Amino acid sequence: DHRDLHSFPTRRSSDLQDVVKLTEQLGRFDQILRPGLHFVWPCLCQTVAGTLSTRIQQCEIRAEAKTKDDVFVTLRVAVQYRINMEDDSTIFNANYKLSNHVQQIEAFVYDVVRSSVPKIALDDVFVSKDEISQEIKGQLCKQMADFGFVILASPITDIEPDTKVKTAMNEINRAKRMLTVAEDEGEATKARVLKDAEAAAAATEIQAKAEAEAKFLAGEGIARQRQAIISHRRRRRPR
Repeated sequence: DHRDLHSFPTRRSSDLQDVVKLTEQLGRFDQILRPGLHFVWPCLCQTVAGTLSTRIQQCEIRAEAKTKDDVFVTLRVAVQYRINMEDDSTIFNANYKLSNHVQQIEAFVYDVVRSSVPKIALDDVFVSKDEISQEIKGQLCKQMADFGFVILASPITDIEPDTKVKTAMNEINRAKRMLTVAEDEGEATKARVLKDAEAAAAATEIQAKAEAEAKFLAGEGIARQRQAIISHRRRRRPR
């Protein structure tokens, strides 16, 4: 008998703009359902086997390693990634090749951090964090491409030394700041002393000049008095 297609049980799958779904039939991969309206036929043993987000995702990873100068340090790495939507094969790989892609990303980050950090001292870790970040991204891009993922960025967001070392570093920095303050105060005191000395020297010079001028004027006055006396006596002398 001819039976209407609508009499078979169906399941409607309205895929959102930010997801793709993969279906299987009789336990075998069937097709990829991209955003839009699709129908799944349970009566034909068709089921949705996986749902993947197409949005950019981020996982925060804390990786600990020992530096060249024997200091344990923890790096926080923020890995940003998404599914490679270029073709169906990359979407297939993203769903079927890995059971937990976050754990795989973490493993690759740990590998890079624990192979690069031991080669440099603690101070250089802070200076070289961009280089370490690029090395992590390069390793992830190469490894995760086979699993259908694109790595967008892997910045190191924080570097945390061991608590005791961090405390010691803070004490060293505080001592340096105190030394700088003391040096600044010493320079200020030195400047004030020099300024006061210069002012005192200038005042002494001015006073000396004033005294010399006064003595000069007093000498001129005495000389004029003597000259006047001599002139007066000459006028009174009988001819």
